[in-house]
Amino acid sequence: MKAEVAKIFGDRWTSRDGTTVPDPEDLKLSNDAVKLDGVVLYADLAESTSLVETETDEFAAEIYKTYLHCATKIISRYEGEITSFDGDRVMAVFIGGSKNTNAVRSALAINHAVTQIINPAIGKQYPSKSYRVKHAVGIDSSPLFVARTGIRNNNDLVWVGRSANIAAKLCSQREGSYASWITKSVYDVMGKNVKFHDQTDMWEQVWWSEKSMYVYRSSYYWSVD
Repeated sequence: MKAEVAKIFGDRWTSRDGTTVPDPEDLKLSNDAVKLDGVVLYADLAESTSLVETETDEFAAEIYKTYLHCATKIISRYEGEITSFDGDRVMAVFIGGSKNTNAVRSALAINHAVTQIINPAIGKQYPSKSYRVKHAVGIDSSPLFVARTGIRNNNDLVWVGRSANIAAKLCSQREGSYASWITKSVYDVMGKNVKFHDQTDMWEQVWWSEKSMYVYRSSYYWSVD
């Protein structure tokens, strides 16, 4: 480990601009990286600790499976690339000319899946249960520096950049029925079709004291096209 740590700190980095989301095999385990302009989306179940502590393992697993199934189907529909699963949440990256709009469209559609598909299905299958899924999606846009980390036969990509950090923190927001959280850099460039509904702005600007920045939140939902 001493030798490898010294090597990582001492070796020069090689990096190149990328036009697609890389697979781990596209990068070396040495100091090799791909640079992308990307939008990161995190979708996260709320109150999952309480869920696993108060419900049966089978029911909790059904909640995880239905939420992550719908989220991944929607993300793929809008040209996002799933990059990792972390228990009850999923990370995705969007690139290309419509990356901001596609990511926000995914967030609104995931909220539709929760409110109009998953929660009604819970009520139908388990009429005696009061549990309903709560969640949040966080989105930010920034340059990304993508490297491969780990050891041979046990490694994955690490996503270095503001958007990966901010999106992960935004999806942890728990305020009322607000399920979609985006940064100003996303709001300013996303398409009007995900900004307005019947000429009304779907997004509310709020000051995020944790990061000393303005973000936008929405409780709207929108079905998949």
